[in-house]
Amino acid sequence: MSRDFRLLTIGQGLSWLGNAFQTVALAVAVISTGGGARDFGLVMATNILTLLAGTLFGGIWADRLQPQRVMVASDLIRFVATAGIAAMFATGGYHLALLCALTVVSAGAGSFFSPAMSSLKPLLVPAEERQKANATLSLLQSVCGVAGPATAGITVAAFGAPAGFTINAISFLASLVAAAMIRVRAPRGPRTPMLGELTAGLREIRSRDWLLANLLGATTYHIANGVILVLVPLVAMERLGGPHAIGWIAAAEGLGGVIGSAIGMRFRPRRLLLAGLLALPLMSVWALAYVWPGTLAAIMIGAVIGYAGLLFYDVAWDTSLQENVPHRFLGRVASWDYLASFLAMPVGNMMAAPLADRFGIDRTLTMCAAVLFTAAVAMLAVPGSRRLTRTGRPAEDAEPDFPAPDPTPAATLVGDPHRP
Repeated sequence: MSRDFRLLTIGQGLSWLGNAFQTVALAVAVISTGGGARDFGLVMATNILTLLAGTLFGGIWADRLQPQRVMVASDLIRFVATAGIAAMFATGGYHLALLCALTVVSAGAGSFFSPAMSSLKPLLVPAEERQKANATLSLLQSVCGVAGPATAGITVAAFGAPAGFTINAISFLASLVAAAMIRVRAPRGPRTPMLGELTAGLREIRSRDWLLANLLGATTYHIANGVILVLVPLVAMERLGGPHAIGWIAAAEGLGGVIGSAIGMRFRPRRLLLAGLLALPLMSVWALAYVWPGTLAAIMIGAVIGYAGLLFYDVAWDTSLQENVPHRFLGRVASWDYLASFLAMPVGNMMAAPLADRFGIDRTLTMCAAVLFTAAVAMLAVPGSRRLTRTGRPAEDAEPDFPAPDPTPAATLVGDPHRP
């Protein structure tokens, strides 16, 4: 792998570890200072709403500027905001309004980071190594997802919540330095009105049946998954022995992610997206295991199987985007992908309690497992999803599956996105 990719890997690995410290520290800090679940929920909602508001704009600027510059600016802002949160709790003062304001600043900057990183990744390695690079990052994120919370819990318990925030702030600083050292340059054309650029990105999605189908299917998938993620800790607490069961299941999910990412590094089928979509329904095995047979061992096995399928699909999806969406639109297309996830998961979270009250936990989990399976199969039903093959060429050469409709007046300012 190239020097620039190694820099991205180091920076992101530290940042993903830092995020785990932030999550643990925030819950401990708010609740231990008397804020309670209401305040914690408000801060989390503020974070999600800010991400929703900023993600599409982040995609536009990722395609306008050098993506690493957007990442540097985002990390700098998040460093300052997170350091401010650490200072607030370290001095013994808890102000909900200030915490929410700093959360808005941090999440707003974060909404620009993810599309920029999606735009940067394919520039760092040759086209034939993109799948391996995506799998490497996915593997690293899975490892951090297992090691981060455990390390964060020990650190916060020993040194307090401000230490957790401080470590996260330092991780943003490390990510900033790594991104600033990346030398690759992305070709950038003249800027056009923002509405036109946003419309052009949406038109790229509409012009590819596999892309539109996967975004719509993923939205449905994430709603069901949002319901499941609220209910399964309740099952673990009530039926499986409490907190230790949650820990074992989380470890199994992480192991599954590692396996799926490792498979993504080695398994290189010609129809990669098709292979990923065939693996995606395995998540329904994980959800159903909570209902039957309902034992901790069975659920852990289901978690390994399901998350292996999910993470392999993630590798296939990222690689398919990079190989088949022209790079000048990649930030905007990725921002729509992130927006679908940010919007769908909270919707599912909010639906969990009413559905469980109405139908019971087991029936709700069964219905959600059916939705997971159906959403994946529906994506497979689209011809483009089954036929998409690896190109082995720069994404700028990729063609749409069918002609895009005539552009609106605003989009006309952008010009034809498919013209070389």
